[in-house]
Amino acid sequence: MSIFALTADGTGGAAGSLSMIIMIVVMLVVMYFFMIRPQKKQEKETNEMRNALKVGDEITTIGGVIGAIVSIHEESQTLVIETTRDRTKIRIHKWAVRQVDVHADDADK
Repeated sequence: MSIFALTADGTGGAAGSLSMIIMIVVMLVVMYFFMIRPQKKQEKETNEMRNALKVGDEITTIGGVIGAIVSIHEESQTLVIETTRDRTKIRIHKWAVRQVDVHADDADK
């Protein structure tokens, strides 16, 4: 016996296989709108945030380190941040920035 529905005379029904294909397509569309699309949107927003970083922004890294950006090296996609009052400097990759806590423009006001 196959997965397809059988009609009264024992042959596979075209309606049964068509409805199964339609259900699979509907499930794929639903999965796209509830899983893949929001993830792509989040990735786009994160990349825009990382590309808009400026010297003076206070950031938090994915490791939980909080600091202010001192310099940005575009060619190597890295940042140098100051983390303490002792002016400890750490060089990190741009992809390691989780969020911007205070923008440089807002800190001046």
